[in-house]
Amino acid sequence: MALEQLLAWLPPDSPGVDIARQVDVERLPAHVAIIMDGNGRWAAQRHLPRVEGHRAGIAAVRDTVEASARLGIGVLTLYAFSVENWKRPRSEVSTLMTLLKRYLRLELGTLIDNNIRFKVIGRQDELALDIREELDASARRTSANTGMQFNIALNYGGRAEIVDAARRAIASGIAASDLDEQRFSGLMYTAGQPDPDLLIRTSGEMRVSNFLLWQIAYAEIWVTDTLWPDFRARDFLEAILAYQKRERRYGGIKPPRVAIGQ
Repeated sequence: MALEQLLAWLPPDSPGVDIARQVDVERLPAHVAIIMDGNGRWAAQRHLPRVEGHRAGIAAVRDTVEASARLGIGVLTLYAFSVENWKRPRSEVSTLMTLLKRYLRLELGTLIDNNIRFKVIGRQDELALDIREELDASARRTSANTGMQFNIALNYGGRAEIVDAARRAIASGIAASDLDEQRFSGLMYTAGQPDPDLLIRTSGEMRVSNFLLWQIAYAEIWVTDTLWPDFRARDFLEAILAYQKRERRYGGIKPPRVAIGQ
C-alpha cells in the first residue's frame, strides 16, 4: 500500500518511479535524519543572495516530507537551524525564521492530509515568541495524527541536547548508579522515538555537524553531492536503496528497536 501511494503521487515520467519500484517496503529505515546542506552554494552558483538558496530549499523539504510519509517512513528528522547558526548575518537568520513560519502555514494542511505529526527538537525557549507560537500551533494541530513523525531540529545542537539531558537527570534526582543508556535516551529530545537508521547529508560534505550525536551511533551514512535545493524524491529513494544494500552488524549485536512515541 505504501508503495502504491508513493507511485500515485510521483509524476509518471519521473525517474523516481523506476527507483521506487526497486525499494523493498518491508526493509525501510524506521527513522531517517537529513542534514540539509548546500543552500548557500546553490545561490552562489546562480549569483543570487544566500537567502534565495533557503527559499529554494523549501521545495526540497516539501518533496522529501511527502515522499517519506507516502513510502511509510516512521520518523523523519530535518536539520533546519543549529545553535551555531545564530552567528550568521541577522538578515539571513530573520529570513530563515520567516521562511519557517511561511512553510508551516502553507503546509499544515498537507501535514494533516498525510496524517503526519509535527514536532520541534531543540532549545525552543531561545526562539522568538512568534516563532514559538507558530511551532506550538502546528504541533497541537497534528498531535492526533498517527502516521509519520516529522521532526524539525531548530536551534539544535547535539552536544547541547546531551547537556540538556544531563541537566534533566540531575533535576529529576536520578542517581548516577541508576542512569544507563536506555534511561538517558528517555531524557533526550527524541525520547520514545527509534534512533536513526539512515543519516543523509547533501552537498558532499563528510561530517555530521553536531547533529543527533547520541542517536546516530549506529546509523548508516549516505552522502550525495546534490545541493539541498535540488534534492527531490528520486534522491531520497536512491538513499533508501543504498541503505537496503548494506549489511548492518551493529558491532555484532543489533540494538532493540524502540516503539515510536506520540
